[in-house]
Amino acid sequence: MHIQFAPGLRTLCLVIPFVISTLTAAGPLFGAEPKIRVVVWDEQQPQQKQAYENFLGNAIAAHLEKQPGLRVVSTNLQQPEHGLSTDLLDNTDVLIWWGHVRQQEIPLEKAKGIVERIKAGRLSLIALHSAHWSRPFVEAMNERTRADARKRFPDPKDGPPVKFEFVPYTGGFVPTKDSLVTPAYYAMRGFNGQLTVRVDLPNCVFPSYRGDGKPSTTRVLLADHPIAKGLPKTFQIPQTEMYDEPFHVPEPDEVVMEETWEAGERFRSGCVWKLGEGRVFYYRPGHETYPVYRQELPLQVLTNAVEWLGTVSR
Repeated sequence: MHIQFAPGLRTLCLVIPFVISTLTAAGPLFGAEPKIRVVVWDEQQPQQKQAYENFLGNAIAAHLEKQPGLRVVSTNLQQPEHGLSTDLLDNTDVLIWWGHVRQQEIPLEKAKGIVERIKAGRLSLIALHSAHWSRPFVEAMNERTRADARKRFPDPKDGPPVKFEFVPYTGGFVPTKDSLVTPAYYAMRGFNGQLTVRVDLPNCVFPSYRGDGKPSTTRVLLADHPIAKGLPKTFQIPQTEMYDEPFHVPEPDEVVMEETWEAGERFRSGCVWKLGEGRVFYYRPGHETYPVYRQELPLQVLTNAVEWLGTVSR
């Protein structure tokens, strides 16, 4: 049977399926709760195969995919655009980052674009373990330091505005325990009253580490924080790399948990910074050859962080 459509009705019939398919791709229809869009980015080192048969990032993504309310995509450095296409980032609420020895292969402009999305409240970043030196995390900490400096040294009501000299970290070295902790501020007033502030941007590193796989003990400091939901007051990670304070980063807004080791080392292992309208969460435990992210409680931390950050980033 042949059906003859009026010209206007034919147009309507063509448009309706397109609108429905477009809305469905963007999110559920009829007011249903949209999913939190998560991207797990992984450098994918070959050494990860010692603990993760299909790479560390894929293991995290497989866990998160089982959680209700999440849409999870796993990407890696080897993919086109380093696994960080503009379209993907524009449709992501939470970016989880695992990087180690190939941090500088990410273009600086890509990292700055991630930070701009965080500042606008369109994206949150979770940096894991060695991602303390990843370009997105370093750029986020630099931007937070610039904001902190301007709050600490506001322009005077009378007189010239404060001049800032931001000195970037050149990378590639670990400070000694007794080094000046960055970010560091040097305020200097000239004879004309001009205040100039030199700011050494944060190294985003720490004075010592040990990769012998000794266990750590995590102590939850903020039991009521959403990231700590369902966690015991203390728990042990049987094998992990050790990092020791001081961590050269801006003062966190919240330190949710800390780790300690029997030899006496301590580290702020769950830190949150507000950056503009968005947030950054650094979670320290890990090492590519230890199966930290096959264990219940570290994965619970990530699940909690994704659910919280994915909500506050909207």
